[in-house]
This record gives sequence, C-alpha cells and structure tokens, in this order.
Amino acid sequence: MSDTPAQPLPAQSLPTQPLPIPPVPEESLPDQTPLAQPPSAQSLAPGAPGLPPTWTSSDKDFVTTALGGASRLWATGGHGMLNEVYWPSTGQPQIRDLNFYLVGESGWVDLKRVQQYVFSRPKPYLPLPTVLHRGQDYQLALEVLPDPNRDVLLIRYALTGPYRLVLLLAPHLTSTGHANAAWVEGQRLLAVSGDRALALLASGPLDHLSAGYVGFSDGWQDLNAHGRLTWSYQRAENGNVALTAELQEPSGLLALGFAENVTGAQGLARASLAEGDEVARRAFLHAWEVWGSALKLGGPSPELDAEALLSATVLKIHEDRAYPGALVASLSIPWGNSTDTLGGYHLVWPRDATLAAFALIACNQREDARRVLAWFIANQQADGHWLQNYYPDGQGFWHGIQLDETAFPVLLAAKLREEGEPELEGTRDMVRRALAFVARTGPTSDQDRWEENQGVNPFTLAVAIAALVAGAGWLEENERHYALGLADDWNERLESLCYVTGTPLCQELNVQGYYVRLAPPDRDGTLTGQVTLQNRQGKTVEAAALVSMDFSYLPRLGLRSALDPRIRDTVKVVDHLLAQATPTGTFYHRYNDDGYGEHEDGSPYDGHGIGRLWPLLSGERGHLALQAGEDSRPYLETLLRCSSPGGLLPEQVWDGPPIPERGLFPGRPNGSAMPLLWAHAEFLKLLHASQTGRPAELLREVENRYAEPLPVEARHWRPAAPVPQLEPGRLLLIEDDEPFTLHFGFDGWQDPQDREALPLPFGLWGVTFSPAELTSHHVLNFTRRSAAGWEGQDHQIRLQQSVPTSLPERRG
Repeated sequence: MSDTPAQPLPAQSLPTQPLPIPPVPEESLPDQTPLAQPPSAQSLAPGAPGLPPTWTSSDKDFVTTALGGASRLWATGGHGMLNEVYWPSTGQPQIRDLNFYLVGESGWVDLKRVQQYVFSRPKPYLPLPTVLHRGQDYQLALEVLPDPNRDVLLIRYALTGPYRLVLLLAPHLTSTGHANAAWVEGQRLLAVSGDRALALLASGPLDHLSAGYVGFSDGWQDLNAHGRLTWSYQRAENGNVALTAELQEPSGLLALGFAENVTGAQGLARASLAEGDEVARRAFLHAWEVWGSALKLGGPSPELDAEALLSATVLKIHEDRAYPGALVASLSIPWGNSTDTLGGYHLVWPRDATLAAFALIACNQREDARRVLAWFIANQQADGHWLQNYYPDGQGFWHGIQLDETAFPVLLAAKLREEGEPELEGTRDMVRRALAFVARTGPTSDQDRWEENQGVNPFTLAVAIAALVAGAGWLEENERHYALGLADDWNERLESLCYVTGTPLCQELNVQGYYVRLAPPDRDGTLTGQVTLQNRQGKTVEAAALVSMDFSYLPRLGLRSALDPRIRDTVKVVDHLLAQATPTGTFYHRYNDDGYGEHEDGSPYDGHGIGRLWPLLSGERGHLALQAGEDSRPYLETLLRCSSPGGLLPEQVWDGPPIPERGLFPGRPNGSAMPLLWAHAEFLKLLHASQTGRPAELLREVENRYAEPLPVEARHWRPAAPVPQLEPGRLLLIEDDEPFTLHFGFDGWQDPQDREALPLPFGLWGVTFSPAELTSHHVLNFTRRSAAGWEGQDHQIRLQQSVPTSLPERRG
C-alpha cells in the first residue's frame, strides 16, 4: 500500500454548471424505522435477513470497463453514485450499489437524494467517468477507474468542506441480494456468497466499520437515526446485507476487488492500491485511445458527433471479455429498484447483438463484429436456431423461438462478406443450418420481435426473406434454388399475409391500406382474428386494427421502396396512432395498446402497465424518412435530446404528465433499461445512413434481386401461410416438416386421389403440382394424413384460369 498522500482531483477540468438530473425515485431508498439505540459494538447485526432485496434504478450516468488487460469487470453509475458492478462477465452483477454520504457537525448529507452533481469524461470514447458533487459548503469528486490488470474497481475521491465521507456498500454476490454474508476484518470490508467474494480496502484509515442488514441495521439507518455513524456490527449473515465505513482522510483511493474467495479478493485490492491508480489510469486510457482511433464517424454537429463516438463506445463496453463476441443488451435491470430478478437485460439477444454488430461495422470496427459472428457460430442450437436470450457463456435464460433471431446472424455473415472480410471457419455450416430452420418453420414465428405473440410479423418475415437470399450463396445448388424460390414467394405474398385494406382506420385516415403488426397463426387465408396483448392482462385487439413500426424493415432490407404507396400509407397510420410529441421530440409506441411500461401513477412495470415511447423507433422512423428522400437530422437530434446527462440512450421515455417524486418527466428516460444497446446501434446506423445514403443492413444481393419485378416460380402452401388462390402458370408445393399423404380432389372432391409427399431440401416434405395438372380445374380440395392420423380439416385453393396482364408490383 502506497504511503504517498492522495492528491485531490483537479476541479477546473470539470463542467461548472449542474446538469438537470431528475431525483431518484423514493422507492429505491430504504425508509424503515431505524432500530432503537443498540449497543455500539456487537458481533452479529440485528434485523436478519433485512428488507427484500432489489437492484438499483436503471437510470444510468455511465457504464465503463477496461480494455486490453486481464480485468473482467464492468462498472455502472447513476444518480451520482456507483451502481451494479459486473464480474467476471457482463451477465453477472455482484453489487447493488456503493453510495457516499457526508457527515458533519451540523448533520449529514444524502448525496443520492440531493443530486447536485455534474458528470464528465476526458473524451466521448474514453469512458473514465468523474462525478463532481457540489453544495454550498462542500465539493466531492469521484473518479471511477477499472484496473485493466485486475478484477478491481478503483475509486479516487477528494472532499473539501467541513465533512467526513461515509460509504455504504450493498453486495449482491452471485447476482442476488439473498444469502450474502458480510463482515468487518480489521480495516477491510468483506462479503461472500458461494464462490463469489469481494473486498473493499482504502488507501487511508477507516473508522466506524460495520456490517448490517438492509433496512434495519445498515449505515443509512444509523445516519438517519443519529446524524452520524454509531454502530459497529462485526457481521451480518445469510441475508440482504450492507457494509459501512467512514473515511478519516478527505482524499484517497478505494479498491473494490472481486475473486472466487475473500483471500483472493482482498489480495487483488491490496495489489491495486500498492501499484497506485496512475499506472492503471495510463493503461486504461491508452487501450481506449487505440480502439477509438479506428472509429470513422462524423456528425453534422459537434453534439451529434460526440454522441456517435459515445454510442460506439457503449457498444464496445457491452462486449464480454470472458466470452468475446457476446454483447449483452444492457448493463442494467429495467425497473431494477423494484425487483431482484436474475436476468435483467444483461443477457445476449441475437437480434440486439446483430444490430449492434452492424453498427460497429458502420463505425469501422469490423474485428468487433467478426467476434460477434464467431460467438454465434459457437452457440447455435443443433436444429439451427439461437435461443431467445442467453448469458454470455451461452447458457439459456428464456427459451422462446423468434425467427428473426435465427435469420439475423445470416445477415451479419453476409454483411461481413460484402465488406470483403475473410470468412470465419464454420460460417457455411452455420448459415445452412439457420436457413434450414427458417425454411422449415417460417413464415410464422413463435414470438415476434417484441417477444409476445405468435404469427406472421412483417419485421420478422422481412429479415427471414433477406436471410434466404443473402445466405443462398453458401448453399448447395438444390438448396439454393429452393431457398431463393421460397424467399420470392414470401416476398410477393407479404401483402396477403400482413396487409389490410378497407378497414375503419383506412376510411378515417383516407388511405388504401396498411401493414399490421401481426397476423395470427390460426387464419384462413384472410387477415382475421384477435391478438392477445401479453402485457395488458389478456386484453385482445383485432389483428387488422393493430399496427406497429415493424414494417419499416421492408424498405430497410430492400424488399419494398420507401416510396411505395403501401409504405407511405402505413407511415401515415403509425404517425397518427403511435407518434407522440414531447419536449425532447417525437417518439413512437411499439404498437397501439401496448402494456410494457409504468402504470398511470408512475409505479414500476410489474408484468403489466402502459406502454411508453421508444427512442429506437424514432430511429426507425428516421430511416424511413431518409429512404423517402427526406431529412433524417431531426430524428437524430430527437435521440440526442432524450439521452441521459451522461449521453446514454434509454429503452423508453416517459409520455405522461411530470411526476417529479418518481423522477418521471415527459421525453426523458423512464425506469426501463438504460443504456439500451439497440437504441445506440440505431442512432449510429441512422447517422451512417444519412452520410452514405443507404441503411447499414441493406445488402446489395437482396437489393438487386428485388429491385425490379421478378417472376415467382412456385407457391408454397403451409397451414400458417395458406394459398387462397393460385395464379396460372405456377407450381404449387404443399409442404410440411414431416412426411404425409395428400388426399386431394378437384372442384368439390371430384376424382379423389392420394399422393405421397417427397423429400425437399432442409428436411421438408412436399407434394408438387405442375401448372399442367391444374389447368382444367377451378378448385383444388385436399386434406392430409401423417403418422399421427388425419389432420381433420379440409382445405381448398381456387385455381385461376386467366393469365394476368402484368406482374404484381414489388417496389413501388
């Protein structure tokens, strides 16, 4: 441990005016009646097991990590304090928070509640955060520095004014606040749960060290009861625990170390203190400078340029180093101050990770994107799909199936190929297995991109079609022919699957039709039925009346023109139903009647609520505007204005009247995830598209195939995508994913026959009818028998006999 006195941080380099930061929600702070005056020194703290544990608010100021060394630690901060610290991977938060308080002769200051602070970093791509708290008679500077060479977080502090500094650490080892043990050992604060341990050491002497139970015998309760620290409990076991200490020197260095046992954790912390923070700071800044120097970004204003650099950095921070290429969706837990959930958003969603990888490619960080693809290759399921989400080590969390999450890695592989990157080993096999899954299970998906409903969704289907085309080059000839034919069929039938006309909404807005959010799977060839809103306690909405921004990927991926009247009409519909103006700009709901968000009174989402506004959807709307020849800058500036004081972009912003006591203000981040990787990626891709004139996801192979009308060779009948009528001159394939016998007849079951299904590519089975077989008939009637027996349902397809005069419109 160094004997050199710590030097105060230079205050002149920091901003001089506080940023407008909403107050912390009250429910995140303990408010229990403190214990009556206990003895000042006891072995075991009273109040076990403490209050039910929660995480912290997801309202973050910063996220940070070190590059280039042995460190496997990620730190987050909000409300001027340190929030979750993740170790040894991005999927495992190990503390709830580390808070600081000021204690003086006239009382104590709860800095988290006062929230008079400013935040800064050296450069947007140098995530070395400094927080400066200022009051009338005090100033506290905190610098948060992950040690690049150890699993240690260093915190440099410097306090001026008539106060002493108190810290309160809440361990959540093994990613939960249950069953933690904390104790005091000399000048060390220690905690353990299972094979996870931490140690907090200081460069100077500590006083009033204590271990307690949250809400009963923790340091906040002591301060609240006495205005100073009086308790000195030695141990708190098997509960929701907290550690407290008072720093005797006004400036110095803290080291928070993590290891599999307490001996290792305190050894790492002591080593970091011994080496000092200057060495760690130089190594930290150098590694980030090397990475940041490769960025190729530029915005139309200094503010947008800075946000772009920060957004790229946020993406990089979220990459795991224990499992390189694993990009978690967010280093936060939505509404964390109301839940102790294990998952949060510190999980890998293949969709979010791919979209982030596209943004990294747009920033000239192709090696980062290649690692994402390598991790996809390593974690693909045997049948070709990827899990709905999983921890960075590949272990699944939720096990739903989303077709777009199977198709997106194929688009990433195709993008890297288009960029001239060398092909990763295993890419061909990965693509083939993914496309086999898409071909077998599409065009329906068990879940849409909002993870709630089964059916045909324009976003999901667009990604699947693009993947079949972009990945066809990796397939064998017969597979390639089938994949392209299937893509062409689905692309031409997009409107019959998820587009409506003549609805009351069409009449109200004077439009011909619009794309819906979802076509339910139990349909008869027309878009009918009800959709259950999963976050609205079972409420249902007619499918034809449910709209979303999901259609925006039809132009984004090159399947339709942004000037197509159907796209333009749908833009008009979503602008009318989903858009809402706020003081920071216009944002969009996911879909009408969404329930994912706070309740009307601002209380946290608890499985249902009221859907709030999503900034990333303003980015999607900006892409539509750009592709239609309009200016995208207003949408970029809207995203910028809704960011946190630290520049982080949220999952949602508040859309109701101000509720200051809950920290909710119109157009500002609510209690959802922040930062959201998807939102930062969307900002970067919109900025890139505004500079290049084309979306990052628009692959030339897909764009060229559907630039002009293309004859479709065959129609693919499936139960979830029936063919109500067949145009003359086309093959008809009646398909399933298992062998079957087709019992069929014509024009009211005349001339009944049986035909065995034959193998098709990708494990499919099918019966094929040539145009000549159907020429003299008007209706094909059929049913099927599999190993399980007859399906118990009759189907029919109307057979057109007149040749159309022109091909169906494709791109407007």
